[in-house]
Amino acid sequence: MLSTSDIKNGLKIELEGEPYEVVDFLHSKSGRGGAFVKTKLKHLLNGSVLEYTFRSGEKFKKPDLESKEMQYIYKEDNALVFMDMDNYEQFFVPLENLGGKEDFLKEGEQVKAVVYKEQVVDINLAASVTLQVVETEPGVKGNTVSGATKPAKVESGVSISVPLFVEQGDEIKVDTRTREYIGRA
Repeated sequence: MLSTSDIKNGLKIELEGEPYEVVDFLHSKSGRGGAFVKTKLKHLLNGSVLEYTFRSGEKFKKPDLESKEMQYIYKEDNALVFMDMDNYEQFFVPLENLGGKEDFLKEGEQVKAVVYKEQVVDINLAASVTLQVVETEPGVKGNTVSGATKPAKVESGVSISVPLFVEQGDEIKVDTRTREYIGRA
């Protein structure tokens, strides 16, 4: 069992039989009453956000989540298709469940998927990924202001701000949490 003192961003909890992830929280103590924790919770199955207040010391369960090795196969409409590497079963994951993580996936890439009751609810990406630049404007000679950047489209389709010296065809490292350029690969 978990308690309100365990609450932090990214913690996965079970509330009223449903799995949630803590998106934001605030510990608060009023002058008269007891302390409480205001939270913003994201439902892991449908992506809806709920604001919920816990009283200090309140207990709740940890959801029965499992981590499985899966391979990203392709995108179909508003979902991504993953294949379980053990039994070759395919899972359709709605884009709203991934929160933008799909921008860093390449077809055929293996990821750790978070499974709740035989349903993929999230994926865990590495802190940084290597992607190839497929489209960017050439850097203009003499345009060398310190820290100047330009947009570059990478192979997964997302646009990243990169330094002026990055050319089309270069492989770059991108931080998956901040969506920022780290360096050349």
